[in-house]
Amino acid sequence: MAQRGISRSLRLLFGQTQRCPPVVAATTARCRSQAASQPEPSADENEAVNPTFENRNPRNLEQMALAVKDRGWKTNWPHREFHHRLMFSRSQHHVTAQVFSSTSPIPVLSCSTKEWALKKELYSTNCVAACQAVGDVLAHRCRQAGITRMVYREIPWTYRSDSIQAFRTAMKDGGVILSEPRRKYVGT
Repeated sequence: MAQRGISRSLRLLFGQTQRCPPVVAATTARCRSQAASQPEPSADENEAVNPTFENRNPRNLEQMALAVKDRGWKTNWPHREFHHRLMFSRSQHHVTAQVFSSTSPIPVLSCSTKEWALKKELYSTNCVAACQAVGDVLAHRCRQAGITRMVYREIPWTYRSDSIQAFRTAMKDGGVILSEPRRKYVGT
């Protein structure tokens, strides 16, 4: 008995333990760690529908162009008929772009050359390259947030400037469409 204990401890020490029991002639060898078989689910359980449904994606109707847009007054400018609106502004020192929701006056997303990560990569914070960099970063943030379509209406006399054109092309190249789909009206 003492020899068995010593030989077993030596095998453990050298890592030569058997993981499977010895093979018996009538049965096949199986390891002890084999998982038990799982019963298969029935088809009726998979097709059951929950009677109380909660929409966990509130933007679902918006993405299908079925959601109602708040129109506001006809005399309001800029118009309020949008789900998301892009505002772009340039000052003497910085470039800023913000995405607003129609339900909140606080921006949903924003990007500016005031941010250190963007400022340290630029030579000047108000040139055409800065506008393009702000467009690239904001398009990336919009895609991460799941916003792929928004309204962008620029003032007509500033529309043709090189900086605004560079910003628009950076947003479009980033995968953001700068118009919203027309609303679909479903007959009831």
